[in-house]
Amino acid sequence: MRGIHSITIQDAEGRDRESLEKHLIEAYQQYEQKLSAKRWELYKGEMKKSAAGERTFAFLVARRENEIVGSVQLFASSEAAYGKPELAIHSPIIRFLAVSPQARGQGIAVQLIRESIRRCLAIGASTLHLHTTDMMEAAVKLYERLGFERAVEKDFFNGEATVKSYRLRLDQADRI
Repeated sequence: MRGIHSITIQDAEGRDRESLEKHLIEAYQQYEQKLSAKRWELYKGEMKKSAAGERTFAFLVARRENEIVGSVQLFASSEAAYGKPELAIHSPIIRFLAVSPQARGQGIAVQLIRESIRRCLAIGASTLHLHTTDMMEAAVKLYERLGFERAVEKDFFNGEATVKSYRLRLDQADRI
């Protein structure tokens, strides 16, 4: 098994789009059985569209050699991330944090979050947000372990699912 030290975090490139589509779908495939067929197809469509990184201010990939094994997208606001200005989140938001199944348990998600924090601090942000659902239990545990706290007032609904909001105060992010 190759270790964490062989991972490089860098900006995604335009040539990565097809690989990113496959990577995202592979990473989120475990949720297919938890969603209706219609909802899974919509979710796959969102992932494929997101691979272009059109509304992001940063799209980070974790590479092992030339293979993408992790990725995360950073958006400047809830309007850019979700088309939801009514959430009134005017600080960075993480979306589609993904680690390939064969690369899990190696600290790649933490490396991606650390670099996200660094990028957010570089633009003067004081908080970093994300949204997730209860079906993503391992992700929720990771976020809470890293110091993200619930921001219930920024929750929203996607169909019948509650999309839960979490916030990290970046002045407390030095322990990550």
